[in-house]
Amino acid sequence: MKSGAILSRRQLSQRTAFALLIAATIIVVVPVFVIILEIIFNGAGAISWDFLTLAPVKAGKAGGIFPAIVGTFYLMLGTIIFALPAGVLAGIYLTEYARDNWFTRLINMAILNLAGVPSIVYGLFGLGVFVLMFHFGMSLLSASLTLACQALAMTVTTSREAILAVPREYREGSLAIGVTRWQTIRHIVLPQALPGIITGAVLAMSRAAGETAPILVVGAAFLLPGLPRSPFDQFMALPYHLYTVAAHVPGMPRSTVWGVALVLLVVVLSFNVIATIIRLRARQRRLNA
Repeated sequence: MKSGAILSRRQLSQRTAFALLIAATIIVVVPVFVIILEIIFNGAGAISWDFLTLAPVKAGKAGGIFPAIVGTFYLMLGTIIFALPAGVLAGIYLTEYARDNWFTRLINMAILNLAGVPSIVYGLFGLGVFVLMFHFGMSLLSASLTLACQALAMTVTTSREAILAVPREYREGSLAIGVTRWQTIRHIVLPQALPGIITGAVLAMSRAAGETAPILVVGAAFLLPGLPRSPFDQFMALPYHLYTVAAHVPGMPRSTVWGVALVLLVVVLSFNVIATIIRLRARQRRLNA
Protein backbone atom coordinates (compact mmCIF):
# COMPACT_ATOMS: atom_id res chain seq x y z
CA MET A 1 0.00 0.00 0.00
CA LYS A 2 2.71 2.39 0.99
CA SER A 3 4.77 1.74 -2.17
CA GLY A 4 1.65 2.15 -4.30
CA ALA A 5 0.88 5.50 -2.66
CA ILE A 6 4.46 6.67 -3.23
CA LEU A 7 4.27 5.63 -6.90
CA SER A 8 0.95 7.41 -7.29
CA ARG A 9 2.37 10.62 -5.82
CA ARG A 10 5.36 10.41 -8.16
CA GLN A 11 3.10 9.97 -11.16
CA LEU A 12 1.00 12.91 -10.04
CA SER A 13 4.10 15.04 -9.60
CA GLN A 14 5.37 14.03 -13.01
CA ARG A 15 2.06 14.81 -14.71
CA THR A 16 1.83 18.14 -12.90
CA ALA A 17 5.34 19.10 -13.95
CA PHE A 18 4.61 18.01 -17.53
CA ALA A 19 1.42 20.10 -17.59
CA LEU A 20 3.26 23.14 -16.24
CA LEU A 21 5.97 22.77 -18.88
CA ILE A 22 3.36 22.56 -21.63
CA ALA A 23 1.57 25.61 -20.25
CA ALA A 24 4.83 27.58 -20.10
CA THR A 25 5.63 26.59 -23.68
CA ILE A 26 2.20 27.69 -24.88
CA ILE A 27 2.52 31.01 -23.03
CA VAL A 28 5.82 31.67 -24.81
CA VAL A 29 4.98 30.36 -28.28
CA VAL A 30 1.43 31.61 -28.79
CA PRO A 31 2.24 35.36 -28.52
CA VAL A 32 5.10 34.88 -31.00
CA PHE A 33 2.78 33.24 -33.53
CA VAL A 34 0.14 35.94 -32.93
CA ILE A 35 2.69 38.68 -33.64
CA ILE A 36 3.94 36.94 -36.78
CA LEU A 37 0.42 36.37 -38.09
CA GLU A 38 -0.53 39.96 -37.34
CA ILE A 39 2.46 41.25 -39.30
CA ILE A 40 1.74 38.93 -42.22
CA PHE A 41 -1.99 39.74 -42.27
CA ASN A 42 -1.44 43.53 -42.23
CA GLY A 43 1.70 43.70 -44.35
CA ALA A 44 1.05 41.22 -47.14
CA GLY A 45 -1.05 43.72 -49.07
CA ALA A 46 1.88 46.13 -49.39
CA ILE A 47 4.29 43.57 -50.82
CA SER A 48 4.81 43.93 -54.54
CA TRP A 49 7.66 43.85 -57.03
CA ASP A 50 7.87 47.64 -57.05
CA PHE A 51 7.84 47.76 -53.24
CA LEU A 52 10.84 45.41 -53.12
CA THR A 53 12.87 46.83 -56.03
CA LEU A 54 12.32 50.59 -56.06
CA ALA A 55 13.79 53.36 -53.93
CA PRO A 56 11.45 55.27 -51.61
CA VAL A 57 10.01 58.60 -52.77
CA LYS A 58 7.83 61.24 -51.13
CA ALA A 59 9.39 60.56 -47.71
CA GLY A 60 8.69 56.87 -48.03
CA LYS A 61 4.98 57.24 -48.84
CA ALA A 62 5.56 55.92 -52.34
CA GLY A 63 8.13 53.84 -54.14
CA GLY A 64 9.79 50.92 -52.41
CA ILE A 65 12.39 49.93 -49.84
CA PHE A 66 15.12 48.35 -51.96
CA PRO A 67 17.99 50.50 -50.57
CA ALA A 68 16.92 49.62 -47.02
CA ILE A 69 16.94 45.90 -47.85
CA VAL A 70 20.40 46.08 -49.41
CA GLY A 71 21.71 48.22 -46.55
CA THR A 72 20.44 45.69 -44.01
CA PHE A 73 22.21 42.84 -45.80
CA TYR A 74 25.43 44.88 -45.95
CA LEU A 75 25.09 45.64 -42.25
CA MET A 76 24.54 41.99 -41.29
CA LEU A 77 27.42 40.88 -43.48
CA GLY A 78 29.78 43.47 -41.99
CA THR A 79 28.73 42.55 -38.47
CA ILE A 80 29.41 38.85 -38.95
CA ILE A 81 32.73 39.50 -40.71
CA PHE A 82 34.04 41.49 -37.75
CA ALA A 83 32.36 39.64 -34.88
CA LEU A 84 32.63 35.96 -35.83
CA PRO A 85 36.43 35.55 -36.20
CA ALA A 86 37.15 37.59 -33.08
CA GLY A 87 34.46 35.81 -31.07
CA VAL A 88 35.57 32.31 -32.09
CA LEU A 89 39.26 33.04 -31.48
CA ALA A 90 38.45 34.52 -28.07
CA GLY A 91 36.34 31.47 -27.24
CA ILE A 92 39.19 29.16 -28.26
CA TYR A 93 41.70 31.04 -26.14
CA LEU A 94 39.49 31.19 -23.05
CA THR A 95 38.62 27.50 -23.34
CA GLU A 96 41.79 25.82 -24.56
CA TYR A 97 44.71 28.08 -23.63
CA ALA A 98 43.86 30.46 -20.78
CA ARG A 99 44.54 29.32 -17.24
CA ASP A 100 41.76 29.23 -14.68
CA ASN A 101 42.71 32.18 -12.48
CA TRP A 102 41.17 35.40 -11.24
CA PHE A 103 42.04 37.28 -14.43
CA THR A 104 40.31 34.73 -16.67
CA ARG A 105 37.27 34.68 -14.43
CA LEU A 106 37.19 38.48 -14.56
CA ILE A 107 37.25 38.39 -18.37
CA ASN A 108 34.41 35.85 -18.45
CA MET A 109 32.35 37.99 -16.08
CA ALA A 110 33.00 41.07 -18.22
CA ILE A 111 31.87 39.22 -21.36
CA LEU A 112 28.65 38.12 -19.70
CA ASN A 113 27.98 41.66 -18.47
CA LEU A 114 28.56 43.11 -21.93
CA ALA A 115 25.59 41.12 -23.21
CA GLY A 116 23.31 43.18 -20.94
CA VAL A 117 24.56 46.63 -21.93
CA PRO A 118 21.79 48.73 -23.56
CA SER A 119 22.15 49.05 -27.31
CA ILE A 120 22.18 52.85 -27.24
CA VAL A 121 25.35 52.68 -25.14
CA TYR A 122 27.02 50.74 -27.93
CA GLY A 123 25.80 53.41 -30.33
CA LEU A 124 27.42 56.17 -28.30
CA PHE A 125 30.58 54.07 -28.03
CA GLY A 126 30.65 53.66 -31.81
CA LEU A 127 30.08 57.38 -32.27
CA GLY A 128 32.98 58.27 -30.01
CA VAL A 129 35.43 55.63 -31.21
CA PHE A 130 34.75 54.74 -34.84
CA VAL A 131 33.12 57.95 -36.09
CA LEU A 132 35.17 60.56 -34.22
CA MET A 133 38.39 58.91 -33.01
CA PHE A 134 39.15 56.72 -36.04
CA HIS A 135 37.53 59.20 -38.47
CA PHE A 136 35.45 56.55 -40.25
CA GLY A 137 32.62 59.07 -40.34
CA MET A 138 28.90 58.32 -40.39
CA SER A 139 29.24 55.21 -42.50
CA LEU A 140 28.42 51.58 -43.05
CA LEU A 141 31.84 50.65 -41.64
CA SER A 142 31.19 52.50 -38.37
CA ALA A 143 27.79 50.86 -38.01
CA SER A 144 29.14 47.38 -38.76
CA LEU A 145 31.94 47.76 -36.21
CA THR A 146 29.50 49.10 -33.62
CA LEU A 147 27.11 46.18 -34.05
CA ALA A 148 30.06 43.78 -34.10
CA CYS A 149 31.07 45.07 -30.66
CA GLN A 150 27.53 44.46 -29.46
CA ALA A 151 27.43 40.97 -31.00
CA LEU A 152 30.86 40.03 -29.70
CA ALA A 153 29.67 39.10 -26.21
CA MET A 154 27.08 36.64 -27.53
CA THR A 155 29.50 35.21 -30.10
CA VAL A 156 32.24 34.62 -27.52
CA THR A 157 29.83 33.07 -25.02
CA THR A 158 28.18 30.67 -27.47
CA SER A 159 31.52 29.72 -29.05
CA ARG A 160 32.98 29.01 -25.63
CA GLU A 161 30.02 26.88 -24.59
CA ALA A 162 30.09 24.96 -27.88
CA ILE A 163 33.81 24.22 -27.49
CA LEU A 164 33.37 23.17 -23.87
CA ALA A 165 30.63 20.75 -24.97
CA VAL A 166 33.11 18.74 -27.04
CA PRO A 167 34.04 15.63 -25.00
CA ARG A 168 37.43 15.77 -23.35
CA GLU A 169 38.25 12.31 -24.66
CA TYR A 170 38.52 13.69 -28.20
CA ARG A 171 41.30 16.04 -27.16
CA GLU A 172 43.10 13.46 -25.08
CA GLY A 173 42.97 10.86 -27.86
CA SER A 174 44.32 13.32 -30.40
CA LEU A 175 47.13 14.53 -28.15
CA ALA A 176 48.02 10.93 -27.24
CA ILE A 177 49.00 10.13 -30.85
CA GLY A 178 51.31 13.14 -31.07
CA VAL A 179 49.04 15.74 -32.66
CA THR A 180 49.73 19.31 -31.57
CA ARG A 181 47.20 21.27 -29.56
CA TRP A 182 46.37 23.65 -32.42
CA GLN A 183 45.91 20.77 -34.87
CA THR A 184 43.61 19.11 -32.34
CA ILE A 185 41.58 22.29 -32.02
CA ARG A 186 41.45 22.86 -35.75
CA HIS A 187 40.65 19.34 -36.94
CA ILE A 188 38.85 17.80 -33.95
CA VAL A 189 37.36 20.41 -31.63
CA LEU A 190 36.15 23.07 -34.07
CA PRO A 191 34.30 20.67 -36.43
CA GLN A 192 32.49 19.20 -33.43
CA ALA A 193 31.64 22.65 -32.06
CA LEU A 194 30.63 24.13 -35.42
CA PRO A 195 26.83 23.73 -35.02
CA GLY A 196 26.89 25.61 -31.71
CA ILE A 197 29.17 28.31 -33.09
CA ILE A 198 26.89 28.84 -36.09
CA THR A 199 23.90 29.09 -33.76
CA GLY A 200 25.58 31.84 -31.76
CA ALA A 201 26.61 33.70 -34.88
CA VAL A 202 23.07 33.60 -36.25
CA LEU A 203 21.59 34.85 -32.98
CA ALA A 204 24.07 37.72 -32.95
CA MET A 205 23.45 38.56 -36.59
CA SER A 206 19.68 38.40 -36.20
CA ARG A 207 19.85 40.79 -33.27
CA ALA A 208 22.05 43.13 -35.32
CA ALA A 209 19.50 43.09 -38.14
CA GLY A 210 16.79 44.45 -35.85
CA GLU A 211 18.79 47.09 -33.97
CA THR A 212 17.82 50.72 -34.44
CA ALA A 213 19.44 52.70 -31.61
CA PRO A 214 23.12 51.92 -32.41
CA ILE A 215 22.91 52.61 -36.14
CA LEU A 216 20.85 55.73 -35.53
CA VAL A 217 23.93 57.64 -34.32
CA VAL A 218 26.67 56.09 -36.47
CA GLY A 219 25.50 56.26 -40.06
CA ALA A 220 21.95 55.17 -40.86
CA ALA A 221 19.95 57.54 -43.06
CA PHE A 222 16.24 57.71 -43.83
CA LEU A 223 16.42 58.62 -47.51
CA LEU A 224 19.43 58.33 -49.84
CA PRO A 225 19.69 58.84 -53.59
CA GLY A 226 21.39 55.48 -54.15
CA LEU A 227 23.07 52.45 -52.66
CA PRO A 228 26.31 52.73 -50.67
CA ARG A 229 29.28 52.35 -52.98
CA SER A 230 31.92 51.92 -50.30
CA PRO A 231 32.11 51.07 -46.58
CA PHE A 232 32.55 54.77 -45.86
CA ASP A 233 29.16 55.77 -47.29
CA GLN A 234 25.96 56.21 -45.34
CA PHE A 235 23.28 53.58 -45.79
CA MET A 236 19.62 52.81 -45.28
CA ALA A 237 18.46 49.95 -43.04
CA LEU A 238 15.09 48.30 -42.49
CA PRO A 239 14.82 48.80 -38.70
CA TYR A 240 15.63 52.52 -38.90
CA HIS A 241 13.37 52.94 -41.93
CA LEU A 242 10.56 51.21 -40.07
CA TYR A 243 11.06 53.42 -37.03
CA THR A 244 11.01 56.58 -39.13
CA VAL A 245 7.99 55.80 -41.31
CA ALA A 246 6.02 54.63 -38.26
CA ALA A 247 6.80 57.56 -35.96
CA HIS A 248 8.00 60.57 -37.93
CA VAL A 249 6.23 60.70 -41.31
CA PRO A 250 2.72 62.19 -41.12
CA GLY A 251 0.14 60.55 -43.34
CA MET A 252 2.16 57.40 -43.90
CA PRO A 253 -0.07 54.59 -45.21
CA ARG A 254 -0.55 51.94 -42.57
CA SER A 255 0.01 49.15 -45.08
CA THR A 256 3.46 50.53 -45.90
CA VAL A 257 4.51 50.43 -42.25
CA TRP A 258 3.34 46.84 -41.89
CA GLY A 259 4.99 45.95 -45.20
CA VAL A 260 8.38 47.18 -44.00
CA ALA A 261 7.91 45.19 -40.78
CA LEU A 262 7.05 42.07 -42.79
CA VAL A 263 10.14 42.39 -44.99
CA LEU A 264 12.34 42.84 -41.92
CA LEU A 265 10.78 39.75 -40.36
CA VAL A 266 11.38 37.71 -43.52
CA VAL A 267 15.02 38.85 -43.71
CA VAL A 268 15.71 37.80 -40.13
CA LEU A 269 13.87 34.49 -40.47
CA SER A 270 15.65 33.74 -43.77
CA PHE A 271 19.04 33.99 -42.12
CA ASN A 272 17.83 31.76 -39.29
CA VAL A 273 16.57 29.14 -41.76
CA ILE A 274 19.83 29.21 -43.73
CA ALA A 275 21.86 28.87 -40.55
CA THR A 276 19.67 26.00 -39.36
CA ILE A 277 20.26 24.15 -42.63
CA ILE A 278 24.02 24.71 -42.35
CA ARG A 279 23.99 23.54 -38.73
CA LEU A 280 22.04 20.39 -39.53
CA ARG A 281 24.32 19.51 -42.44
CA ALA A 282 27.40 20.07 -40.29
CA ARG A 283 25.92 17.83 -37.60
CA GLN A 284 25.06 15.17 -40.17
CA ARG A 285 28.60 15.23 -41.58
CA ARG A 286 29.94 14.90 -38.05
CA LEU A 287 27.76 11.85 -37.37
CA ASN A 288 28.72 10.23 -40.66
CA ALA A 289 32.44 10.84 -40.13
